[in-house]
Amino acid sequence: LKSIYSASGYITFYTVVNEEVRAWMLRKGEDIITAAGKIHSDMARGFIRAEVISFDDFSQCDFSLPQAREKGILRLESKEYIVQDGDVVYIRFKV
Repeated sequence: LKSIYSASGYITFYTVVNEEVRAWMLRKGEDIITAAGKIHSDMARGFIRAEVISFDDFSQCDFSLPQAREKGILRLESKEYIVQDGDVVYIRFKV
């Protein structure tokens, strides 16, 4: 299934809010603003920055954003960032 998904030009990125993890589909090469818009149009419109971590790094932090912040492995990305397959993102926005 993963190879079909990839061959069709899509990637998966993830969001984590409290204990809820959600997978989102995005075309390969699209930016973080487009990803934010998939989650909610207000996030795209009011985008400030995104905190990003790879899924592998996230798993090494016991799937905890606060722990990833403490270890300093979350990256702050601007609106030009191209989302990578497996990214875990937290969108900072204001509306």
